[in-house]
Amino acid sequence: MIQVTDSAATHLLSLLQDKGFSPEEAGLRLFVEKGGCAGMQYAMKVGEGEPGDAVVEKNGARVFVDQGSREYLDHCQLDYVDSLNDSGFKIENPNAARSCGCGTSFEPAKADAEPEYDPATMDGEVCGN
Repeated sequence: MIQVTDSAATHLLSLLQDKGFSPEEAGLRLFVEKGGCAGMQYAMKVGEGEPGDAVVEKNGARVFVDQGSREYLDHCQLDYVDSLNDSGFKIENPNAARSCGCGTSFEPAKADAEPEYDPATMDGEVCGN
């Protein structure tokens, strides 16, 4: 299942409070959908979980993982980063064969397969954002 850092939990609790949600009822819902420059993209929304979601709790903050996205998010880490260039929730995904530079899209790794891309033209490059 997904790991949630202390920083992500702290910022999630603050976000819930700012938006008027109770941490006992709401949290951050994570899911993966087709799109982005690498084929699949992460999506997040604040609110209540949905039937079938897995629930991960850290320091009173809850993260809901969509049932259809679990295979893509298994063993991932959700962190909150605050830097000069960017701030927000970030996902570190060991299941990605490659990720775009913006960090919001990825190509899932396929068992016993080479990635279908040229690392010189994709990994670490900043996409359209």
